[in-house]
Amino acid sequence: MTDSVPVTLKGRCSCGESEYELKRMPMFVHCCHCTWCQKETGSAFAVNALIESSYVSLVKGEVNEIELPTNSGSGQKVIRCKTCQEALWSYYGAAREKVSFVRVGTLDQPDLCPPDIHIYTSSKQKWVVLKDGDAAVEAFYSRSEYWPQDAIARYKNAKNT
Repeated sequence: MTDSVPVTLKGRCSCGESEYELKRMPMFVHCCHCTWCQKETGSAFAVNALIESSYVSLVKGEVNEIELPTNSGSGQKVIRCKTCQEALWSYYGAAREKVSFVRVGTLDQPDLCPPDIHIYTSSKQKWVVLKDGDAAVEAFYSRSEYWPQDAIARYKNAKNT
């Protein structure tokens, strides 16, 4: 993921009642193949764009915050459209509310946020085929091994503000 694209990314839920904007390109994009994400999304994986929450703004509608369990046991807060209950983004991990995990599929231009890495590929559906050269790990990974230095700095800054 690169921050060089000067664009405001817009997204919305399926019913159109809730709309949001990202005022900066995400730091990094995960395609998670864990069984928890498969169950939560009803799909083979979840694609999340990680971005500082200060760059995410709801521009229309209302949202609910729902606490859900996670496989790690630390839980997550899911931000959903109040009308259709579609998940728009989540907070979890060490940064909690300081970093948003935006559901790439809710973006108007999801093609601008392809996965930087595929995680938990040990539980990937056998019919999902990754391209040669795609960054992929069997479980989670060390940020310092895969993230660009500017993204690491952004994450640390967000976490510490």
